[in-house]
Amino acid sequence: MSAAPFITFPSHMAPVACVDIGGTKVAVSVADAQGVRGKLAEPTATVGDRGALAAQIIRMVAQSCASAGVAVADLSAVGVVSCGPFVMANGLIELAAPNICGGIAGKARGLPNDWPTAYLEAPLRAAFANVRVENDGVGALEAERRWGALQGMDHCAYVTWSTGIGMGVCVDGHILRGKNGNAGHAGHSFVSDNADALCGCGNVGDVEGLIAGNAIARRFAPQGYADAAALLAAARAGQPDALALVDELCRVMGRAIYNMVVTLDLQRVSMGGSVFWHHRDFLLPKVAAHVQGKLTALTDGLDLVPAGLGNAVGDYAALALVMA
Repeated sequence: MSAAPFITFPSHMAPVACVDIGGTKVAVSVADAQGVRGKLAEPTATVGDRGALAAQIIRMVAQSCASAGVAVADLSAVGVVSCGPFVMANGLIELAAPNICGGIAGKARGLPNDWPTAYLEAPLRAAFANVRVENDGVGALEAERRWGALQGMDHCAYVTWSTGIGMGVCVDGHILRGKNGNAGHAGHSFVSDNADALCGCGNVGDVEGLIAGNAIARRFAPQGYADAAALLAAARAGQPDALALVDELCRVMGRAIYNMVVTLDLQRVSMGGSVFWHHRDFLLPKVAAHVQGKLTALTDGLDLVPAGLGNAVGDYAALALVMA
């Protein structure tokens, strides 16, 4: 993560560690008055016992600190954003993430573990003095409201279309979290009758199971599209079969966003994530077409825009949690 030019790091800022846990990779960096330094990234740990992911994070924070010339003991806080959902155990967050924990959907999902959850907050609090853990959609929403496309918005959402599908939502100026910090998990809602897509959560045919980056690879590799990039490249080249598949993916995403907009009466939604971002000019109009013009009392005036922080929104999500 490089420092964005519009982010000012106060001269008195104590060092903080920023951790971004995704279904594919874990990224760690340190930020202080000198900016953001010591960035590391590794594939997300999915092998070993249920403490493997937390152990990976603790090790990576130490390595990031060493690279930045910061003592771990001098960290004022560790901000952690993670794909979810979360469950609470003795008041502390554990991950029940479909793309990490293989014990949720079972062997059919193909993950190399049988974890029902992955330990997270408890081992991190044992290692660091001050830890804040939030859903990555919430962290990205906070970053977008502070520095990005959602500045000044009291009724808004951030949507990521990446390895998974995530959202963070804000109504009346209040970021919604829910009983376990899972508000905004519309990726596990149903907007279609498809029954050919097993999500890691165990649902068949939910939004994430249908259109997430890893779902595209699972569903369409037999048709010759090895991953989302291959499918989107073919669609952009005008191949009819690929274009029809992408149109259907955008219909699913558009319906999910429409449902959030009319449920929460939102004024702006920003979108990011690796699947979306690299093809945003192609995908955004297709997604918007399934929102705009429908129930205009609720959708008129809605802005559906690319993330203001671009492809770095995930990087700044953890920083937004702990930067004073």
